Amino acid sequence: MMSLTQSFHLFGDDPSTAKSVQLGEKQDLVALKKLLVNAFRIAGKQELGFQDSKQALETFEDVISSSGPVGITLDGGRVKKIDGPAGLPIVGNYYEYFPDTIGNRGRLFKKYGSIFKLTNMGQPIHFTNDPAIAMVAMAEGQYFTKKINSVHPLFTTKDNTALFIGDTETENWSLSHKFIPPSMSPKAVRHYTPKMQACVRQSFKVFDQLDEENISFNATPYMLKLASAFIGDVVLGMDFGQLESKDSPLHPLIEQIFSWLAAFQRVSTKGGWYASLPFGDPKLMRDNRAKLWAMLGEQVDVARQDIGPDLPLHDAALEAKSILDYLLRAVDKEGKKYPVELLYSNIVIVAAAGFLTTATLLSWLLYSMSVYPGVQDRLIQELVDHGINENTVWTPELSNSLPYLTNFIKETQRLHNPAHQPARTSKKEVILPGGYRLPAEQCLVSSLYDLHTNPKVWENPQRFDPDRWDTEAVKNRPQGSYLPFATGPRGCIGFNLTLGEVKVLLPELVYRYEFLKDGDEPVQYDPEFLVIKPLNFYVRAKKRTHWPEPTAKA
Repeated sequence: MMSLTQSFHLFGDDPSTAKSVQLGEKQDLVALKKLLVNAFRIAGKQELGFQDSKQALETFEDVISSSGPVGITLDGGRVKKIDGPAGLPIVGNYYEYFPDTIGNRGRLFKKYGSIFKLTNMGQPIHFTNDPAIAMVAMAEGQYFTKKINSVHPLFTTKDNTALFIGDTETENWSLSHKFIPPSMSPKAVRHYTPKMQACVRQSFKVFDQLDEENISFNATPYMLKLASAFIGDVVLGMDFGQLESKDSPLHPLIEQIFSWLAAFQRVSTKGGWYASLPFGDPKLMRDNRAKLWAMLGEQVDVARQDIGPDLPLHDAALEAKSILDYLLRAVDKEGKKYPVELLYSNIVIVAAAGFLTTATLLSWLLYSMSVYPGVQDRLIQELVDHGINENTVWTPELSNSLPYLTNFIKETQRLHNPAHQPARTSKKEVILPGGYRLPAEQCLVSSLYDLHTNPKVWENPQRFDPDRWDTEAVKNRPQGSYLPFATGPRGCIGFNLTLGEVKVLLPELVYRYEFLKDGDEPVQYDPEFLVIKPLNFYVRAKKRTHWPEPTAKA
C-alpha cells in the first residue's frame, strides 16, 4: 500500500505550525485518530474532528485529499490556552487565593472554567475541577508524574527518601511502595482493629470528665489526641499517655510533628525562594525537621535493639508489634529487607499523615453529626438495629455492614475532606480534556473540594445528603469526581487504615455520647495548613442515658 502523508495542526493554532504525519498501514479515520492522539499528545477521551480553511472534513478521503494543512478539532472545539487572573507584581495571585482558598477556587472556576492558572510568589500552579482532567493527571504514566519541582506545593520539604514527599520515578519510591503498603492492607487493618477499640474506650474517661464538668471542647485538638494515641501505638509501638485526663498534654513527639508541618505550610505558601531564607519560618521549619528526625531516630534505634525474627512481606503486619517493627522485620521473596536509611523519614511521614488526616476527618464527622439535622439520630438508630452495644467487639465485617455509617462518612468526605490539593507534574506538553494546552514541567492540582461539588456531576452539591450515595446518579458518576484519598500510583496508601479506624472510633463515640455543637459562631478553617481542619468547632459530648428501641422488622 502506498505511503501517505498529510499536514496537521491543532485547530486554534496557526496553520503554519502544522507538521507532516505519515499514515500507518491501516488507513481509515479510526487509525488516523489514534495516530494523531499520540503525535499531538492529546490526553483523555476527546473526540477528534477535521476541517480545512473552509469546511469540516467528514471522511478519511476528504482528510488525505485536502490541499492545505488540516485542522484537528477537539470535541468540536479548538485548542485553548489556560487562563487565570493577572495578579500583582511579585506576590502574583496571593491575595486572590488567600485567605479563603476553598471559596476563592470556587469563584475562579466559575470565572475561568474547568481549569485555571495562578502565580503565587513566583510559583505558577494550575487547578482543575474536571474529573476527566483529574484522572489524566492522577494516572501519571505518559503525561504526568509526581515530580516535586520548584513549582510543586511540597518543594520546600522535598525528601526523596520518603514516600509522600518524594518523586515517583526513583528507586527509593519503588522500594518504599513495595514494603510500606502491606503494613496498612485490609489484612493489617483487621489485625489493628482491637487496638482501635481499646484506644477509643481509653478516651471515654476524658469525655466523661468533660461531660461531668459540663465543658464544651474544641473538637480538633481532642480528636488529635485520640487519633495520635492510636497512631503512636500502631506505628511506633508507643503509649503517648494523652488520654489519661482532659488536661493531658500532647506527647512531645506529636507536638514536634505538628510544629514542623505548620512551619512547612507557612513557608510553602510563599514560594520556593522563601524557603532558602536563613531566618524566620524557613529556619524554624528546618530546625523543627531536624529535631523531629532526631526524636524519631531515637525511637527507631530503640526498636532495632529488640527485633524479632524476619517475616514474609505480606504477612509481616499480622505478627509485628507495630508498623515500625514490621518495617524492621519484613522480607520480600528475594529475602531482601527494607533499607534502614529509608526507614527514618518514612516513619515520620506515616505517623504524621496517619494521625493528622484521621484527626481532621473525625473532627468533621463530629461537625456533620452536630450541624446537619437528623443525621445523629439515624446513626444511633442503625447501631441499635444492628445489635451494637457497650460490649460489642468490632471487626471490619461489622463496620462495613452499616450502610448509613458508610454513606455518612462518604458524604462528609465529599463536603469536608481533610486533603484538598494533590498535585502532579506534566512530563511533556499535553492537550488536556477540554482542549487545554498544558506545557511541560507544570504543576496541576486536582482541587478535591471542587471536584466533589462540581454542579455538572452532583445534584444540589452543597446539600449534605448521605442518601445520595444510594442513587443511580451517584453510582454512575464520572470516574474522578470523588477522590477523597486521590487515586493512581500515588493515591493514599493509608486509606484502608483511616477508614477502618473511623468506622470503629466514630460508632463507639456515637453509642456512648450525644454530640451537640456549642454556639452559633461560623466554623473557620486554616487556609495555609496542610489539611482543611476546623479551627473553632466547639462541641459538647453528653453521655447517653437512653437509646432508641430497635426498628420493628416487617
